[in-house]
Amino acid sequence: MKVTVLIENSAPRQGLLGEHGLSYWIDTGSRLILFDTGQGLDGVLAGNAEALGIPLEKADAVVLSHGHYDHAGGLAIALKAARGAEVYLHPAAFKTRYAAGRRGEARSIGIPFTRDEITALGGRIKETTGPTEIAEGVFVTGEIPRTTDFEDTGGPFFEDAQCSRPDPIEDDQAVYLKTPNGIAVLLGCAHAGVINTIEYVRKLNPGEPIVALTGGMHLGGASRERLEKTLSALEKPPLRFLAPAHCTGTMATCRILA
Repeated sequence: MKVTVLIENSAPRQGLLGEHGLSYWIDTGSRLILFDTGQGLDGVLAGNAEALGIPLEKADAVVLSHGHYDHAGGLAIALKAARGAEVYLHPAAFKTRYAAGRRGEARSIGIPFTRDEITALGGRIKETTGPTEIAEGVFVTGEIPRTTDFEDTGGPFFEDAQCSRPDPIEDDQAVYLKTPNGIAVLLGCAHAGVINTIEYVRKLNPGEPIVALTGGMHLGGASRERLEKTLSALEKPPLRFLAPAHCTGTMATCRILA
């Protein structure tokens, strides 16, 4: 099983493009899966796939971690390349969503496609409200229980343009892979909380160690208390591989990798 980062905020080498978004390519040996699609800026998803030798057109499935533009904006590009691919998402991914700016102004940040538009592009929608196996050893969590007392969605997110109804982002979900060495967890933005996410994966897989964690953790605006409690929880037990990305935030990333 091989996982390749297709899109991230930064581009690690010449010939690749970065954008504020995230996308992973998962090759199980028998199934090819795209986890998130970035925001869809011109040339990023398709260009990076070509540069990395990834056959986007052969994707069997696309998984969306949640319905925000920076994870779902490239969906049309993916489906035009891989027409007929299965699209795994939580039904709440289609909600109208906004983020509040510093002056209180609303900015639309939802998925830029309707259900009918995805279907018209050949996408075969599979709703994932609970744990779902999408390939041998590859699972999407579905909705993640919020059990910690220190985690939140990570920002001023709302369901309305007046910014009066907080968005719980209940569609947030992660992907986890079962490997011979243990479980690897791939995060989109971890709006459910990174600790809530890994604790839920542990609950779904009792006795199996989580050995790797990568992706967005949405800790850029986290309070000192939340950051300290998150760091403490990540050390129990320690992970062999930990790679914060995308929306984790510079300070949190430095603390995690210290």
